[in-house]
Parts: sequence; C-alpha cells; structure tokens
Amino acid sequence: MDDLQSSEEAAFVHEDVRSIVKEVVESTLGPLPQGKPYSHESVPEWIDTICSGITKRLASLHKPFKYVVSSVIMQKNGAGLHTASSCFWDNATDGSVVHPFEGKFLYCVTTVLGIQV
Repeated sequence: MDDLQSSEEAAFVHEDVRSIVKEVVESTLGPLPQGKPYSHESVPEWIDTICSGITKRLASLHKPFKYVVSSVIMQKNGAGLHTASSCFWDNATDGSVVHPFEGKFLYCVTTVLGIQV
C-alpha cells in the first residue's frame, strides 16, 4: 500500500499542472476575454514572468520531476499559429500540459513537460 501511495504522490498530475499554468498565464496577461493589449516591447517580460512563475510553482510541489516550460506569445492579426511537440518517455510517470490562451489582442501557447527523475 505504501508503494501505491508514494507512486501517486510522485505522479505527474495533469489537473494540478494545468491549474498552475492557467493561473500564472491569466495573472500575467490579464483576465479573459479581453486580456492585455499586445505590446512587442512587453513580450519578453511576459514570457519570462510566465515561464519562471510556472517553474517556481511546480518546484514548490516538491515532486521528483525535471520541468521544461516554454511559452509563445503572438499578436492576434489574422496570421496562423501552429505548434507541436513529440516526446519519448514513460507514459506511466511523465507528462505534458499545453495551455492555449486567446485574448482579444494576442495568443499565448504555454507548454509544460514533466520528466520524472
């Protein structure tokens, strides 16, 4: 029974990660449906705030994972945006979350990969 409990405590819980990502992205880019206006000068700061904020919150969970966090912000001007990722890992322990954010003025796609160590 202890092995089951310890494996659950060390699992990549998609719902927890998704909640953290959503909170950090929306607190950085503003509440939907409006969001902040797009500002080319602010994008590097926003991306740094999002990535470092998510990483700090995930690290505070004290789970045996290495995390990779990436975020893309693009002005909403009619152009297309496509992203993809591919991983070779253990589906029983590792996981990923992709969170799309669409405000009135911009798109943001944030990806978190969690690899158990």
